[in-house]
Amino acid sequence: MCYTAVIKLKNRLMSIKTIKKIYLIGRKKMKKTFITRLPDKAGAFLKASEIIAENKGNIVRVSYNKAIDVHTLFIDVSATEEQLDSISEQLNKIGYLQEQKNNSVILISLKLHDVPGAVKPILEVISKYSINISYINSQENGTEYQYFRMGLFIENPDIIKSLLDELSLLCDVNIIDYTVTEKTLDSTVFYLSFANEMRNILSLSQEQTNEIIINSNKIMQLLDDKEESAQKTFEYIRKFAVFIVGHKGARFNAHIHKKDITDKTRLIMVEPPCGSNTYILENNNELLFIDSGFACFAEEMSVIFDSLFASFDEMHKDIVLTHGDIDHTGLLSMFSSIYTSGDTYENFRLENEKSDNFREQNVMHAPYCRLSRIISRYQPPDIKKIKIIGQKKDNNILSKIGELSFGDLNFNVYQGDGGHVKGETILVCEEHKLIFTGDDYVNIKGFSVEQQEFNLLAPYLMTSVNIDSQKATLCRNEIINRYGDYMICPGHGMWIE
Repeated sequence: MCYTAVIKLKNRLMSIKTIKKIYLIGRKKMKKTFITRLPDKAGAFLKASEIIAENKGNIVRVSYNKAIDVHTLFIDVSATEEQLDSISEQLNKIGYLQEQKNNSVILISLKLHDVPGAVKPILEVISKYSINISYINSQENGTEYQYFRMGLFIENPDIIKSLLDELSLLCDVNIIDYTVTEKTLDSTVFYLSFANEMRNILSLSQEQTNEIIINSNKIMQLLDDKEESAQKTFEYIRKFAVFIVGHKGARFNAHIHKKDITDKTRLIMVEPPCGSNTYILENNNELLFIDSGFACFAEEMSVIFDSLFASFDEMHKDIVLTHGDIDHTGLLSMFSSIYTSGDTYENFRLENEKSDNFREQNVMHAPYCRLSRIISRYQPPDIKKIKIIGQKKDNNILSKIGELSFGDLNFNVYQGDGGHVKGETILVCEEHKLIFTGDDYVNIKGFSVEQQEFNLLAPYLMTSVNIDSQKATLCRNEIINRYGDYMICPGHGMWIE
């Protein structure tokens, strides 16, 4: 009787805990970024903050830069899902939340007599049509005329003809192709223009477009603290997207290198224009990959694999990851098994739960990583496919966590101390003096022209490619000291024999 009672009480307590857990999940704090379009008047931010406070929300980040956009304010709010929904509804009700629209910005050049008051009738016409001037530039040039360049934000395309006709009665008007990279741009519509451009370059959904804008702003804010140019931030992000799109299809210029390691095992290296090297070990109709580049180049890489192996689809193929960065993990869906360190498995588990992975837990790296996910089309792997090689249990610079064999090659597997990123893994075949280092060692001198161009972007947008630069340096020096006479296969750049 007593034993039965204890069991029943225990079950009842477990049920209460379960109910409490479900309740707490429902009350779990979340974080959301609101892109608000505030009126340019006193008290606008106060009104938004009052709505957030009334709904028990906590403002954890605010970003506003008048030099970029006089209306757009980014507000990160921590609250429950229910509270966030209520905040969204109330902000939208007073017109503070607006969908991104495909509005037009037209740059015109006006030839005006260089006399007092010449620009006044022009401004009166523009004001009559309720048009915002997003950019204006003029300077005397030693002649009797001045050329005024104006960026006009057009919300209603139907008025363009009437506007230009009326301006033409006052002076010569020329239409100039407009680009948002104009260095002197001071625009109330900058984010709208940037969003539309990124959407068009990458064929993004509205949700993805908003994520691009939010994380671009976060990078801008981080670099603004270092007194970096805000315009330079968006220029680099644009270059990132253009570079990726510009190297798709026939423009994917990958370099391929081959070497026999033993009589039975061949090593192939695919060196893409950007993203990690992909190494392939081939033995007896089986393949072992080490890393796999960006997801956005899956089609291009598949074409290469089909050209290298006559029956690629039918071959058994596994992959070993040196770490979990998305420029190394893009093709994981095509493999039977994915071998990783225990920490890299945890990195992917966090991603599958929609939580910040190890690199995103670093506030300096998170915005760039999230941008990279969208631009490169990354998706987390199926963690059921992952096989854990071992777990680091000490604080040594390099710690052996296990062993791995493929054909007639036997590897000792080491894990670094997290200088580049937690979970970083190095494969060493002592018999044949062969080492795969991932990004703990990269051959900068061996970069192709395309790689040199692309690799200027990440360090700027992330401020550093390493989580801990001091630890990363110690790990790199340890590799050189121990394995300097080995064939080194780095994460990026040509192998070193």
